[in-house]
Amino acid sequence: MTIDPVALAQALIRCPSVTPAEAGALDALEDALRPAGFACRRMPFETPGTARIDNLYAKLSGKRPGKHFCFAGHADVVPVGRREGWSVDPFGAEIIDGRLYGRGAADMKGAVAAFAAAAARFISKTGRDFAGAISLLITGDEEGPSVNGTKPMLETLAAEGETFDACLVGEPTNPKRLGEMAKIGRRGSWTGHLTVRGVQGHIAYPHLADNPNHRLARMIVALTETPLDPGTAHFEPSTLQVSTMDVGNPATNVIPAEARASFNSRFNDGFTPASLEAEVRRRLDSVGGAYELRTECSGVSFLTPPGLLSTLVTDAVKAVTGLTPQLSTTGGTSDARFIKDYCPVIEFGLAGATMHKVDENVAIADILQLSDIYERILHSYFDAKLD
Repeated sequence: MTIDPVALAQALIRCPSVTPAEAGALDALEDALRPAGFACRRMPFETPGTARIDNLYAKLSGKRPGKHFCFAGHADVVPVGRREGWSVDPFGAEIIDGRLYGRGAADMKGAVAAFAAAAARFISKTGRDFAGAISLLITGDEEGPSVNGTKPMLETLAAEGETFDACLVGEPTNPKRLGEMAKIGRRGSWTGHLTVRGVQGHIAYPHLADNPNHRLARMIVALTETPLDPGTAHFEPSTLQVSTMDVGNPATNVIPAEARASFNSRFNDGFTPASLEAEVRRRLDSVGGAYELRTECSGVSFLTPPGLLSTLVTDAVKAVTGLTPQLSTTGGTSDARFIKDYCPVIEFGLAGATMHKVDENVAIADILQLSDIYERILHSYFDAKLD
């Protein structure tokens, strides 16, 4: 049995699966995978204070035991924003001038459809005469808080004895053109919430008060003026950006008692969350004065060193597109930050120029080529003949 990746991508886009809604997207994927021989399992999770999330784990085994290759991704999408800003129905999945439009086309329902089509074609050609297993691990919580999706799925499967040998995440890794870039790692994401304490007073008598705004300003300079590091072998320099500063003082004649700021660092493999916090506190302490710092880390930096997995992807991309993808660690975080604890992981998907934007779209030709790339990866991984 074969699967048309474009038709499946359309079916997925027509499901308005804005996190946490499943909206039929996993049903559509299951309906495509079951006839191809995949055993499909729903894995719902819910934690206090969060919405229940439905997830899908689909697996197909060859005739002999062997290596396990997993495709991972998400079926949820971000909100459409201002509906009137779209030139098409964001969930209509229209094809216009060779491009598929709709929320999730690039991020990442097009890639999920390409997963399924590639796996189905591989099975139709090998007749399951391969050693190992192919799986799809699809969450509905990647665009949300990411607490009821990939992470608990992996934990549950590991507790049941399931193991993975390699994983490909279908995030839209290419800046503009299919074949430009694959991701072999990601920077970590660390957030600090700073409260600077002062002494409230009349603005005409500053010697009787202690203005926290002035110290906050100097602290921001201390945090941002000198780079955190020069970068590492596979990573750009770590960054720290201030996202908000707030005093909440409506009076122009009052020195406030406190001032607050929040900032986020995207850090490379030269830092751990603990060492990054230590460096931030060192810089704050250099300014002096009373402050409080609350921190949180949503993901640590990680790297899958260039090797077998990156070579498989690079060779397949070059064979289909003629391009050699750059092996990069740029961009934000993804669910690969959870998967890296279980097996080597790489990311490669569609072009991301329109992801999360109004009129999100991808080229039909890119979906077809991406499916061909994924199929080539499977044949190379399991050492099976392509034709």
